[in-house]
Amino acid sequence: MDMKLEVVVVPVSDVDRAKRFYEQLGWQLDADFVTGPDSRVVQFTPPGSAASIQFGQGLTTAVPGAVKSLFLVVLDIEAARADLVRRGLTVSEIFHKMPGSPPLPGPDPDRKSYSSFASFSDPDGNGWLLQEIKTRLPGRGLGMDVATLTELLREAEEHHGPYEATAPKHHWSDWYAAYIIARQRGRVSEEAVKDAGLHMEAIRQ
Repeated sequence: MDMKLEVVVVPVSDVDRAKRFYEQLGWQLDADFVTGPDSRVVQFTPPGSAASIQFGQGLTTAVPGAVKSLFLVVLDIEAARADLVRRGLTVSEIFHKMPGSPPLPGPDPDRKSYSSFASFSDPDGNGWLLQEIKTRLPGRGLGMDVATLTELLREAEEHHGPYEATAPKHHWSDWYAAYIIARQRGRVSEEAVKDAGLHMEAIRQ
């Protein structure tokens, strides 16, 4: 059964100040509602993110600023940093590092995924890290930018052709959807073909 991280609670001392900050980032304001004299929930979602953050009153006993190293995955670390600076944020210079090694200035020379970072904090000191990921590790999804999705759809089309020639009548979208989900879960193309075939068998039953 899938379990998807939905919300991370961020402790803040001034709800309105935090709201202005995350609006400045360009994040989507999902909710701001009061349910009592000491209860308020504000929710924001970063662009393209499946997970959101919440802050407010009555949500957590954590000390404001206690949350550190919240990762924001980006395809282009330089463009992402430039966008935040353009919005008036103070963002560290880009650095690169590998686990267990000290950080070095600049992006990773080979632009290896998971290696390039920049950091910033909200007004309470909750810390955020931009991390550049262009190619994900197996089982960690594919990073669905337009170029990646286009490539994946073409890959699915290539494998669907032989299947369609011998399979019972079906709609291509059922097979494509099963294939893409399998690839997102780290299955190689041959395994994804098998998973999509099993999915179609289940539908027919």
